[in-house]
Amino acid sequence: MIEAAGQEQSTLAERLRAGDRRALARAITLVENRAQGAPALLRELYPHTGAAAIYGFTGPPGAGKSTLIGALTKVRREAGRSVGVLSVDPSSPFTHGAVLGDRIRLSEHFLDPGVFIRSMANRGALGGLSEAALETTLLLDAAGCQEIFLETVGVGQAEIDIIDHADTVILVLMPGSGDSVQALKAGVMEIPDLIVVNKADHPLTDTLVREIRGVLALGSEQREDEWRVPIVKTVAAEGVGVQELQELLAAHREHIIERGLLEQRRRRNLRNEILALAAARIRRRLEASLAERADLGELLDAVVERRIDPACAAAQLLDEAPGG
Repeated sequence: MIEAAGQEQSTLAERLRAGDRRALARAITLVENRAQGAPALLRELYPHTGAAAIYGFTGPPGAGKSTLIGALTKVRREAGRSVGVLSVDPSSPFTHGAVLGDRIRLSEHFLDPGVFIRSMANRGALGGLSEAALETTLLLDAAGCQEIFLETVGVGQAEIDIIDHADTVILVLMPGSGDSVQALKAGVMEIPDLIVVNKADHPLTDTLVREIRGVLALGSEQREDEWRVPIVKTVAAEGVGVQELQELLAAHREHIIERGLLEQRRRRNLRNEILALAAARIRRRLEASLAERADLGELLDAVVERRIDPACAAAQLLDEAPGG
């Protein structure tokens, strides 16, 4: 039985590497559902990854990230590049599936064999991405996608997990969305390599661009890669500014490769991902062990009655947990 399962995973890996879209979809589902065969599949495919260029798109809801990715996908396909798109959506509180389905905005690419599009629910994960995002990116890479566009859920000021997944981070903003000073606070503004002001036909576009430049000037001394963050104005729905954005993406990739920064980024990203995955698995194990404890209610009662503080209660749980 175990040998047959191993052969099945190996066959799936071979089909995926050969460009079989159904095999890729099946593999992503296994990873997303944390199925039993997923770790073995990833182990087999991991040595065949690392060739894809990974671009991460983040920004507030409604900024037009999906439309922008669709326009960029068209440009890259015209250049003969194969593209993988992973859009992370908020989870349904009932089914835990993806709610928004940002693939709707990429519908013109559905029948293109050189484009693979997948929506993935974040399943409550903080930081704008789902826990399975890295593994899915690796699968797209192993399947031969030359460029991968990774889109986060709509984020605020602190959700910056995208920096641990992408070679190049693109922050997408839009004018006229309220208090732009709040949108430009530290956190998400510290991570982009490029900033896109989408829907640039809005009359407040130039005002937003000036405010962005002011914020960037305050943090200009903090960057160690000597890259000056450009601001691109686009109207993605009409394709305006998309070619300029593509040229800047290519320039940034050339910049980090020439200076040896790509390898440094990926090493940092993988280190952070290892820690994040380990922490998530420890939490699941802890939650599973707590479900079997009859005295958990008594410990919670002690916290509620102020006989023990939450930090001491947490320490007690860790000490008594398996492997603690």
